Amino acid sequence: MNPQVQSEFEALVEKFTELLTGHSSPEMVEKIKMWSVYSHIHRSMPALTSHWNQAHPEGKAAIRELFEEVRSLNLELKERNKSTEQE
Repeated sequence: MNPQVQSEFEALVEKFTELLTGHSSPEMVEKIKMWSVYSHIHRSMPALTSHWNQAHPEGKAAIRELFEEVRSLNLELKERNKSTEQE
């Protein structure tokens, strides 16, 4: 892949991560990549994720924790933004 396109795409994912969670650390960016790919696969091929979840219960638990973390961070960010707007 073209290095410039790859760099621009990484910047896009980093900004998405920041807007979604309020954090853009390299670790959080990697978590959001995993979260995004799993979400897409689950929506487009639910039977595949169902099979994977059954075959890999430890992976399913880790993905569940990841989803809960992203949801929690997103809700916290929304609350902070809401508080800031009301001031």
